[in-house]
Amino acid sequence: MSQVETDDRLTIVEQNDIQRIEPPNWWIGFKNLSLQLLVHHPQISKRTPYISYQGVSIEKVHHADSPNYLFIDLSISKGTKAGRFNIVFKKEGEDDLTQTYELKSRIKPAEDYLGFNSTDAIYLITPDRFANGDPENDIVENLKEKKIDRNDGYARHGGDIKGIINNLDYIQDMGFTALWPCPLLTNDMPQGSYHGYAITDYYQIDPRFGTMEDYLEMSSKLSEKGMKLIMDQVANHCGVEHWWMKDFPFKDWINHQEHYENNNENWEGVKAITTNHRRTTNQDIYASKIDKKNMNEGWFVSAMPDLNQRNPFMANYTIQNSIWWIETANLGGIRQDTYPYPDKDFMSRWAGEIMNEYPNFNIVGEEWTSNPLLIAYWQKDNANKDGYNSNLKSPMDFAMQEKIVKGINDEETWATGFIEIYRALANDFIYVSPSDIMVFPDNHDMSRIFTQLHGNVVNTKMALSYILTLPRIPQIYYGTEILMHDFDKPGDHGLIRTDFPGGWDGDEVNAFTGKGLNDEQKDMQSYLKKLLNYRKTSSAIHEGQTIHFAPENGIYVLFRTDNNETVVHILNKNESPVELNLKRFEEIGLNGKTLTNIITDASVVWQDKFLLEDRGSVILTTKSD
Repeated sequence: MSQVETDDRLTIVEQNDIQRIEPPNWWIGFKNLSLQLLVHHPQISKRTPYISYQGVSIEKVHHADSPNYLFIDLSISKGTKAGRFNIVFKKEGEDDLTQTYELKSRIKPAEDYLGFNSTDAIYLITPDRFANGDPENDIVENLKEKKIDRNDGYARHGGDIKGIINNLDYIQDMGFTALWPCPLLTNDMPQGSYHGYAITDYYQIDPRFGTMEDYLEMSSKLSEKGMKLIMDQVANHCGVEHWWMKDFPFKDWINHQEHYENNNENWEGVKAITTNHRRTTNQDIYASKIDKKNMNEGWFVSAMPDLNQRNPFMANYTIQNSIWWIETANLGGIRQDTYPYPDKDFMSRWAGEIMNEYPNFNIVGEEWTSNPLLIAYWQKDNANKDGYNSNLKSPMDFAMQEKIVKGINDEETWATGFIEIYRALANDFIYVSPSDIMVFPDNHDMSRIFTQLHGNVVNTKMALSYILTLPRIPQIYYGTEILMHDFDKPGDHGLIRTDFPGGWDGDEVNAFTGKGLNDEQKDMQSYLKKLLNYRKTSSAIHEGQTIHFAPENGIYVLFRTDNNETVVHILNKNESPVELNLKRFEEIGLNGKTLTNIITDASVVWQDKFLLEDRGSVILTTKSD
C-alpha cells in the first residue's frame, strides 16, 4: 500500500486487492470514450463497484455467469485528466476491496502512429530461434514447459527479446525498415510453446522471452532507428492453458464450450470439435449453414480453444487488448493470425475500430489462399456483392507467392514459366490497392524459398528481386539472406524455424559477422543487402507506376516509374548469352539514357539492344547516385 498523488493534487491510497483487472490501465483522449473493464476475483459479483474521479463514471455493471467476474462499463469524458483513482468494491458487512487504476496521457497524437506501407521492407522473426541474448531466462520454473533442447525442432531453444535487441544494427544494416516477431506473449503450454500462437495471457510478455521492459526497449530502439514494430496478434484462439479456461465468465466465452467442459478432465484423449478449414464459406453464396458454422466455430487444433467473438464482452476484450498494445508499445502495425477463421463481422468491427482511432496505422491479415478473388474480398473497400467491408488494409498475397515459385521453377513454354507470374500480376485489376498487399517469398509456416526453388541460388535471387520491385509491401523471413533451408524434411515446421547461426554463444557459424558462412551464403547476404538498401530510397519502387511486358524468349521485363526515377527489372532464363531488343520498350522513354545496375554499379546506355550474359535477374535504375 502506498500514497499516490494524482494530477489534480488529490491524494489517494494505492491498493491492489483485486486478482485481475483488464485492461490493466487506459488512456485519455480516445475518440471512443467508453471502456469496459474485466474484473476477475473470487465472488466479486456480490460486490458493487464505486469510482470517485472527475470525468470518469460507471455507466453499467454486468454480471457474468461465473460469480467471479464483473464487467464494468466506464465513460471517460473528453476533459478527463490523466491520473490514478481507486475503484472500491463494496459489500455490506465486509471490508472494502480497493483497486487503484490509472488513466495515462498518450505519448503522441493518434495520427502519428504510422503503419507499415510499400516504402517498408519487413523482417519476420521466430524469436525463439533468432538469438539468445539472456540465457538466464531460458527456463522459468513456474511455467509448464521447462525443456531447452536446440536439437529438438519443437522444443524451446532460448531465443529472446534481448537477442533481437542485440542485433537490431544487423537488421537495419541489411536494409529492413520494420520488424515482425512471431507472438511474444505468454504461452504457458506443456509443449510446443516456442512458436507463440497458443497465448495464455493477452497482457503479459512470456518471461522466457523477457520482460515488458525488454519489449518496450525493443520498440524504443526500433523507433530511434526509424524502424517500425509489428505485433503478431491472435484473435481467433487462445491456448488451452489460458487462465480463463479454468473459470469461464460466460457459458459462451469460447465455441463448443460445453463439449470442452464435459471432457476437459481427459482433454488430451478427446478430439476437439475442430474447424473444417473451408475458408471460402466466408464468401460462398451457396455455402450451407453447417459448413459456415463448422468453419468459424471449430477449434483450430485441440490445444487452441476457439474464441467466441459473438459474445459482446469477448469482442470488447479483444478490441481493447489490441488498442492497449498499440498505445503501450508504440506499434507500427499489427499482423493478425488466421484472419478468416473468426466471426467475420467481428473482424470488420475490430479492424474498423482500430483504424478509426489510428487513421495512419496498418494491419495485415493472414488468409492463406491461391485465389486472388479471396484476397480482394478481404481488402478494405472492395466492392463485395454481399456488402461486406473488412476494414483491413493489407491482406497477404499467398497467390502471388505461389505463382512466383511455379513460374521460376517451370520450363518456359507458351503457357508455363514466366507467363504464370505475368498473369498473376495482371490480376491486380481486382484489388482496391495492390501496393497495400503484403508479398513474401516464404514465412514461418511454409518451406523456405531456397527449398521451394530446389536449392538454385540464381532462381532464389530472381524470386527475391522480383518481390522487392513489385507494387507491394515485402516481407522477408529471417535466414533467407543466408540461404537457410529445410531440405532434410521439407515443410517440417521445426526445421523451417531453424536457429539463426551466431545467435548463441559458441555457434561455429555467425551470420551476423559472416564468420563461417560459405561463399554462396555471403553472396546472397550481400545481394539482398544491396537490393534492400537501394529500395529504401527508391520512390519508383515505393509508389511508381507499374508497366510490364509479356514474356518472350524466356525473358520477362517489368518497369516501375515515376517523375524522379525508372527502375527496370529483367528476369532471364536463357543459359547462353542473349540480346534483348529494346525497341519493344520505347513507350517507357528510356532511349539513349544511362542506367546503373543496382547490384554491380555498372553503367549501361539504353539503346537498341541489351546483352544478357547470364541467366538470372538484372535490376537497373535511372538514378545516378
